[in-house]
Amino acid sequence: METTFDFEKPIADLQMQIDKVHQVAEKTKVDMSATLSELESKLEKTKHTIYENMTGWQKVQMSRHADRPQTFDYINLICEEFIELHGDRNVGDDKAIVGGFASISGQPIMVIGHQKGKNTKERQFRNFGMANPEGYRKALRLMKLAEKFNKPVLTLIDTMGAYPGIEAEERGQGEAIARNLLEMSILKVPVICIIIGEGASGGALGIGIGDKVYMLEHTWYSVISPESCSSILWRSWDYKENAAEALKLTSADMLKNGLIDGIIPEPLGGAHHDHKKVAESVKQQVLADLKILQRHSPEELVASRIAKFSQMGVVEESLTGSATQPGPGERTHHPHE
Repeated sequence: METTFDFEKPIADLQMQIDKVHQVAEKTKVDMSATLSELESKLEKTKHTIYENMTGWQKVQMSRHADRPQTFDYINLICEEFIELHGDRNVGDDKAIVGGFASISGQPIMVIGHQKGKNTKERQFRNFGMANPEGYRKALRLMKLAEKFNKPVLTLIDTMGAYPGIEAEERGQGEAIARNLLEMSILKVPVICIIIGEGASGGALGIGIGDKVYMLEHTWYSVISPESCSSILWRSWDYKENAAEALKLTSADMLKNGLIDGIIPEPLGGAHHDHKKVAESVKQQVLADLKILQRHSPEELVASRIAKFSQMGVVEESLTGSATQPGPGERTHHPHE
């Protein structure tokens, strides 16, 4: 089992010891089975201890693993057929968001998701999964097409955020995302959203309003990345680990706060270790939800979806009964500032 991150070093050390014992046993023909059994047991316990107690920052690192499955990987693994559709019929075809009609176990569905790319050339082509306004308008066009033909929508979210370039703002980045939030909330077909990697800010929300919203186990979902949060609060990226904890951005935090509907487990060590296994988990979750959601009328779906998102958030009231909110320009100061 290959390891990548610093926090995985204990696993790498134990694996190295196991490999050395294997080499010694093979060379000397001495029975080392008892030693191997002990080391392998210790390795398994270490894996569970590390991967079941990851910090927020470690989850962020895991979500960015280069070998983590992306939208096209899931499409290839869970769909029998896929017909990609292109363009927003206005500006162009944004390669950071892909989508089209597909079928999952015979169930026709519209699949839409971010695609980051697997190598330097692909990442440049896909703009690292950071969509321009035409990407969100393409996504909306496909959703409305699915609504027209009464097909459910599945979105797969994995982005560092919407593209922040000047030209994107000139073409209405904020409006495009806001329009998607409105239209997805009243879409008359079932909508399932799954964060498969990074879920950053409006870039994620632009295709993230659904009847069911899930996160894979080692993903994150937040209004801002830990690095950006750290640079704003402390004017340095050095506090990104502190920011990751404060943001409560992990799947467990999001579920606890009632912002998602569930967590889809990943193989031990992360989704990049077993693409087929995590894809099967996603497939079964989607099929199970569609079986239930398709029993509801369009009116019921819309009403339930709006009620769900309207109930999110908490308002704290003062002793006088009035809601307390920060005044203009006020913000909470951190002790390190």
